[in-house]
Amino acid sequence: MNLTLTKRGDYAVRSAICLGRAYTSGTPRKLRQVSAEMAIPRTFVSQILGDLVHAQIAVSSFGTNGGYRLARPPEQVSLLEVVEAAEGRLAHDECVVGEGPCHWQRVCPLHGSWTELVSSTRALLARTSLAELADRDARLEAGTFLVPADAHRLQALTVTVAESVTVELPAAVLAGRISAGGSWLVPHLQAASAAGDALRVRVGPGGPAWLGKTVAVHLGEPHGFDGGLELSLAWEATGPSALFPRFDGALRLAPLDEDRAELSLLGRYRPPLGVAGQVLDEALLARVARATVRTLLRRVGRVLEDGVPLPEP
Repeated sequence: MNLTLTKRGDYAVRSAICLGRAYTSGTPRKLRQVSAEMAIPRTFVSQILGDLVHAQIAVSSFGTNGGYRLARPPEQVSLLEVVEAAEGRLAHDECVVGEGPCHWQRVCPLHGSWTELVSSTRALLARTSLAELADRDARLEAGTFLVPADAHRLQALTVTVAESVTVELPAAVLAGRISAGGSWLVPHLQAASAAGDALRVRVGPGGPAWLGKTVAVHLGEPHGFDGGLELSLAWEATGPSALFPRFDGALRLAPLDEDRAELSLLGRYRPPLGVAGQVLDEALLARVARATVRTLLRRVGRVLEDGVPLPEP
C-alpha cells in the first residue's frame, strides 16, 4: 500500500519547510528562492505557495522586498495543516473494502480499525510542528542528523568542487556586475551542464537520455569576506532520472592586485542517476563536476571581462 504524498502535497511540505527555516530572519522568500532551495519546478511553486496562503499558513506581499513568509511561528504550524492545505482533509469517508456480503450493509469488520488508523495518523501529524521539520532539515544539511536504517532514498555520490579563474578587471568593478541578480546565470549554467553531460556521455554510461536543463537558480545576497565578495549559489537541473543534478555552494570574488581578481566556485555537486538507476563512479563523477564548474566559471569570467550588460533579475 502506497502511503506517500502526492506531488502537490510533497511540494507543499517542502515549501513550508523553506518558509519555516527563514522565519527567524524576518525576510520573505521569493518564488525563485523557494524553487531553487527546495527543488520545486518553477511552474508549480506559485500554485503551492498559493495553497499555503489560502490555508492561512503563509502570507504574501508584493514589491522589491516582497515574497512569502509564514503567517505565524513554525512552532504553531502543524504538519497536518500543511498536508491538508494541498491534499484536502485527511478523513475516512468511504468503506475500505467495498460492498461486501449482504450482512455488511451498514458497516464492515474493518471500520473500527481503519477509523482508529486514520485518527492516529491525524494525531501524529497534528503534534508534529513545522519547527521540528525545519530543524531536521537543517541538521540533514549540516550532516548531523542520524539517518534511520529504513531510509528510502537512494544514496547518490557527491563531490566537493573548488575551481577558480582569473578575471582581468579590478574586483570593485566586477562586484557590481555579479550582484545583479541570478537570472543572467541561467544560459551559462545550461552550457556548463551540457559540457558535463558531454563528458559523461563520451567516457561514461548513458546516452542522450542523460541530458537535462537548468530549471532553478538561486544567487544569494552578497556579503564581504577578506576584502572580497561572496554569494551563495544553488542550481537544480531536471532530466528523465529520478535524482536531479544539483550544486550547492558559494561564488567568491577576491582581488589579486589593482587590475585583476579571482573568481571561484566552491561547493558540492550531485549528478543525476544513470540509466536504470546506475550511479556514476567517483572518478567519473569528479571529472563531470570539474568540467561543469570550470565551464561555468570560464563563461562568467568572459562575460564580466567583456562588460556585457547583465539582464535584470
